[in-house]
Amino acid sequence: MKTPPLALTLGDPAGIGPEITVKTWAALRAVGPAFMVIGDFDLLRSASLSSAPTLRRVAGAREAAEVFEDALPVLDIPLQVRPVCGKADPAYAGTVIRWIETAVGLALSGEVAGVVTAPIAKAPLYAAGFGFPGHTEFLAELSAQATHDGARGPVMMLTAGGLRTSLVTIHEPLSRVPSLLNLEAVVNVGLVTAQALHGDFGVERPRLAMAALNPHAGEGGALGREEIEILGPAARVLRDLGVDCGDPRPADSLFHVEARARYDAVICLYHDQALIPVKMLDFWGGVNVTLGLPIVRTSPDHGVGFDIAGRGVARPDSLIAAVRLAGEIAARRHKPGVAM
Repeated sequence: MKTPPLALTLGDPAGIGPEITVKTWAALRAVGPAFMVIGDFDLLRSASLSSAPTLRRVAGAREAAEVFEDALPVLDIPLQVRPVCGKADPAYAGTVIRWIETAVGLALSGEVAGVVTAPIAKAPLYAAGFGFPGHTEFLAELSAQATHDGARGPVMMLTAGGLRTSLVTIHEPLSRVPSLLNLEAVVNVGLVTAQALHGDFGVERPRLAMAALNPHAGEGGALGREEIEILGPAARVLRDLGVDCGDPRPADSLFHVEARARYDAVICLYHDQALIPVKMLDFWGGVNVTLGLPIVRTSPDHGVGFDIAGRGVARPDSLIAAVRLAGEIAARRHKPGVAM
C-alpha cells in the first residue's frame, strides 16, 4: 500500500518557512518522501531561487504525489496581506491558522499521511486572539475527537543524533516546574513515549531513562524530594505496567555516549533539560515530534528566523530531517495490520 504524501504548512509567512520549504523540496524531490505545501502560492514563488514552473497549484494529495518530482505542489490558500520579511504581523494570523487547520483535516481524513509544520511566531498569533501556547497544543485540540490506540498526547519529543528526549513540561517558567510535576503526568509521558517508540520508531522493546529534577537526583532528599515522592514512584508504576523504565538519574550523567547506549529515550522534566543535549548533538538537524496524536506530526527544531528571513541564507537541515522522519513514521503506520 503506497503511503500518501505529507502536508507541510508554511508557518509564519514573514519568517524563513517559505525559503526552507523550497530548499527542502529541492533536496527531496528525487528521493522523497513526497509532500505538498499548504500555503500561499505567490509567497512560495517569491521565495524560490528558480523560476515559477518549479511550483504547481494542486487540488489535492493525489495530484501532489504525481507532480512532486517535477514541481513543488501547493494547495493555495492565499494571504490577505503581503508579508514583509522579518516583520511579525497579527494580520497574517488568520491565514496561518487556516493552513494548520487544513493540514490536520487532510491528515485526519487520510488524504495525507501526516503533517510537517514550519515554525510559527507565537506573539502575533496571541495578538490576534490565538488561545493556545503553540502548535503542539493546537494540533492536539484539532484532533481531540480521534483516538490512536489509547495514546494520551500531546507529548513533545525532540530527536537528533540518535538521542530522543520526551518532555513532561514544555514552555513553563523554571520556577513553576516542581509544582507541575505529579505521578500521573510523568507516568503518562512514559506510556506515550514507550508506545510511540514501538509503533512509530520500530523499537521492539523500548527502554526509557528518567532524568532527575534535582542535582545528584536529590541526594536522598537533602537536595529535594521530588525524586522520592514523584519520580521514583512513577518509574515503579511504569515498570508495573510493563514499561522498561529506570529510576531517576542525575541529568548531568545521562547524555554521554556510554549512557545513551543503555536507553531509547529519556523522560525529561523541563524544556532546557531536553533541548540542550539534543542541540549539542546536532544543532542544525533536530526534529520536534508530537507523540500521542492520531496523526503524524513533526516540525523543525528552530524558530521563525526573522533576523535572516529573505536573505537566502537559511539552512533547511532541520526541516529536511522533519519531513524524512514524518515519512518514516507514516510508512510504519500505513503498514497492513498496524493500528492507526
